[in-house]
Amino acid sequence: MKETEKFSKIFKALSNPGRLEIYLKILKSHKADFKTKDAASSCPLTQLYKNMKLGAPTLSHHLKELVHADLVITEKDGKFVSCRANMNTFQQIITLLNKHSVEQTEKE
Repeated sequence: MKETEKFSKIFKALSNPGRLEIYLKILKSHKADFKTKDAASSCPLTQLYKNMKLGAPTLSHHLKELVHADLVITEKDGKFVSCRANMNTFQQIITLLNKHSVEQTEKE
């Protein structure tokens, strides 16, 4: 898959306000766990459901889109599902934006 196709899929997933809010909450959860040095940081799906004003089917659909865009990883532990940010993809987004930001600044 070409780089532009990959990032197009990512930005399309994040273009939905509900999905973006979910992703930011997952990232915030990851950041909080990172401060406590918990390498296996994750956000329980029940916690997301309680914090969001979305129905379970809608939340499930948005998570599916975030997983499809490789932004989120879900894990099942018994009957519980948790999700975590795919930090590799997050870092690739930052790298892409920084790269093009620097290129634009150099042209000016």
